Amino acid sequence: MPTESADLPDIEEKKWHSLSIDETMEILSASEDGLSDEEAEKRKQKYGLNKLPEPGSRSAWMRFFLQFKNVLIYVLLGAAVITALLEHWIDTWVILGVVVINAVIGFIQEGKAEQALDEIKKMLSLSAAVKRSGRQRDRDAEELVPGDIVLLESGDKVPADIRLIYTRSFRIEESALTGESAAVDKNTEPVEEDAVPGDQTCMAFSGTSVVHGRATGVVAATGAHTELGKINRMMSEVKQLTTPLLNKIDEFATFLAKIILGVTVLFFGIGYLFHDYTIDELFLAVISLAVAAIPEGLPPLMTITLAVGVRAMAGRNAIIRRLPSVETLGAVTVICSDKTGTLTKNEMTVRSVSTATGNFEVKGTGYAPEGSILQDNDEINPEDHNSLFELAKAVRACNDAEIYQSEEGSWHTDGDPTDAAVLVFGYKAGLESFTPERIDNIPFESEQQYMATLNRVDGQSLIYMKGAPEKLFELCSHQRTKDGRQKLDPEYWKAEMEKMAEQGQRVIAAAARKADDGQNDLNPEDLTGEMEFLGLIGIIDPPRPEAIEAIKQCKKAGIIVKMITGDHLTTAKSIGRELGIGDGEKAIKGSDLQKMDEDELRKAAREYDVFARTSPEHKLRLVKGLQAEGMICGMTGDGVNDAPALKRADIGIAMGIKGTEVTKDASEMVLADDNFASIANAVEEGRTIYDNLKKAILFLLPTSGAESLVVMAAIIAGITLPITPVQILWINMVTAVTLGLALAFESTEPGTMSLPPRHPDAPILDRYLVWRICFVSLLIGSLTLGIYFLLYNNDIEVNIARTVAVNTLAAGELFYLFNCRRIHQPALSAGFLENKAAFWASGILVVLQLVFTYAPFMNAWFGSAPHGLFYWAYPVAGGVVVFCLVELEKYLFGGKVEEKESEGHGENAVVKE
Repeated sequence: MPTESADLPDIEEKKWHSLSIDETMEILSASEDGLSDEEAEKRKQKYGLNKLPEPGSRSAWMRFFLQFKNVLIYVLLGAAVITALLEHWIDTWVILGVVVINAVIGFIQEGKAEQALDEIKKMLSLSAAVKRSGRQRDRDAEELVPGDIVLLESGDKVPADIRLIYTRSFRIEESALTGESAAVDKNTEPVEEDAVPGDQTCMAFSGTSVVHGRATGVVAATGAHTELGKINRMMSEVKQLTTPLLNKIDEFATFLAKIILGVTVLFFGIGYLFHDYTIDELFLAVISLAVAAIPEGLPPLMTITLAVGVRAMAGRNAIIRRLPSVETLGAVTVICSDKTGTLTKNEMTVRSVSTATGNFEVKGTGYAPEGSILQDNDEINPEDHNSLFELAKAVRACNDAEIYQSEEGSWHTDGDPTDAAVLVFGYKAGLESFTPERIDNIPFESEQQYMATLNRVDGQSLIYMKGAPEKLFELCSHQRTKDGRQKLDPEYWKAEMEKMAEQGQRVIAAAARKADDGQNDLNPEDLTGEMEFLGLIGIIDPPRPEAIEAIKQCKKAGIIVKMITGDHLTTAKSIGRELGIGDGEKAIKGSDLQKMDEDELRKAAREYDVFARTSPEHKLRLVKGLQAEGMICGMTGDGVNDAPALKRADIGIAMGIKGTEVTKDASEMVLADDNFASIANAVEEGRTIYDNLKKAILFLLPTSGAESLVVMAAIIAGITLPITPVQILWINMVTAVTLGLALAFESTEPGTMSLPPRHPDAPILDRYLVWRICFVSLLIGSLTLGIYFLLYNNDIEVNIARTVAVNTLAAGELFYLFNCRRIHQPALSAGFLENKAAFWASGILVVLQLVFTYAPFMNAWFGSAPHGLFYWAYPVAGGVVVFCLVELEKYLFGGKVEEKESEGHGENAVVKE
């Protein structure tokens, strides 16, 4: 009878996998006839719908207004308010225009909002077969409650976390949740209390898929209480980290804002105490100083530089989802990678075959039926090796999988991954057209551990069989040899099995025998006694060949690669050895990590490179532990189980083809080709982008420095300002979006991937670059001020003198651009003509300055004035002087600094102890 309970069960934090069926049913007040509709409604009121909590999201307006959250923007807005109070409306609107343009650029760069929690919710199945009051009914998955009896069969998506009470040949594909590539055999027996989800063989988890068989189970957890819900909750709680560059820019902005405010107050006092400025004139002067000191062009310049880098990365199969993350790649010191589907193909592949006549190696990876069979490193014809060929026939005939090629050319499978692996092996052995008539079969069941078929082959009746070696040992009396057969030698085969297991291979066996002529059905009794053992097949999810090379590149670049997988310890060690991760011996299990406190785990995170049987919680803790050790952490993955760690990592890297939408939306970067090798390419691009950002900052700050010096000198001298606030804003913006932009297209410097990663705490600008900025600021500022005084003292109209001064600033920046293209090397070195953008930007700046000088509307807005051709000699001469003196400075000091940096990468390298 259906259970009716007055007191609803408390199901929080129960270890359902460790409880017997009777204990589970009792705690859940459940019966095999299911709940009544009334009881189910009561439970729904208590436990809620079987769905995940709706994520909160920021409105578009909120995201736009958050773009103004910057201390330098606050200073500019304050300046706009003061100019409005003074009724200098052109100044006000220009300042506000610059602020709004920066906000719009930042708003656009954010792209689409994160949708990870929504995508996890979509993984719940739409309907489920449920027993209610003894009758089977279809119900929406959202309506399920703890205690419901659910029926599952092949092709179903599991709708909740279910404790299995009956199974028949039941297998579930759980790779998205656990990271294990092979389908898992399920049964009803309880397991250890501390077993990780991948070892909880009596549980079916929400969001996973049934690939074979049938089962009945009782719903133990719904919605947020499922394993999927726990991952959802972890993602909600994970704090997404900002990038190292953004941290440094924020620190720089705060520092600069304090300096600007302090200097403006100081110079307001100087003007008030020592000169005859009116209050209006003083305010205008200090606003000019503040506007001059603020690098308004820095936010859009950063955005554009990052966007150019994003485009370059996309050409190398690395899609960036969040723009600032581009720069993080250049600082990555450790990459934690999932195994299945990332370092490996997530396509089970036959690697080795053992028969009584010898051992064979099978080449090729994945489901593509391409690859040869070797013995002693020599390619062989399988038909010349009787035992091998018969074994291939057995697994080809005793198989329910299919492989097919998509329109894009990639190979896929319908059916169990293990069946697909041995089917591909049969194709490689030349048996693609071997399709004997199947008369009857015994399907695989986890209880019996084998599959058998009765086939008609060339007029003969043959029984083929494949399954667990231990089970086939019981059913076989002989083994196939080169010339016939001999008595079975179980000890020999057990030794062969151990060799395969040590290499991380999953082992299955095959057998065959002649059946009676005219036999039309197959029963378990037909398999006893006289079966002939054909051999063993070793199957593995093989490493990607390109991943092996990429790991070598990462190591050369000083980046540590760690493998964090849900797979078994032996398999993880073996794959790690093949990939070049770890030593093939040293590895640690998630259950050992579970027992560690935070200090112990931090030590283990640094000491070990291979982590096996890990849960999502373990992955997340390991990422946090590495970050606590001061490392910039990249995390790769493709399954839902990887999502919390991806979100926490400094840069999460998802697989684009096999990765779930949850994983992609939790990440900053998506690999379009699922190729770990693309990460090494992306790191190179990331380092190039960081160098180009540094060059852009090195180029931009002397503009602000020079303008500030001009204004400060004018206040100290008590004279009319050589440059007005709107003219300062003009020169800041046009040089940033023309000349500064050109630096985004600079190519990778030689030796970039031979240097260790920069230290996370390394400043953007070292002492030498600060010196360069000060030197160039003083140089351009002095030339501008000198030319202005020269013209002003010779009774040249003030607007013309200001216009020439602005053009001198622009010319100084234009020539200095070519100095910045190589920070230490001579500007006129190899590759000078490579960056066409530098020459285009220079031409655009010249046109803009001609418009600034001669267009009437610009004269009205910016207070500029047209002048004769002769006056252009001053800016051009000033630019040439800047270029020559900076090149001289490089020659005297730059080479020594570069040599020192190359020795220890600026003493900031992070290396493995």
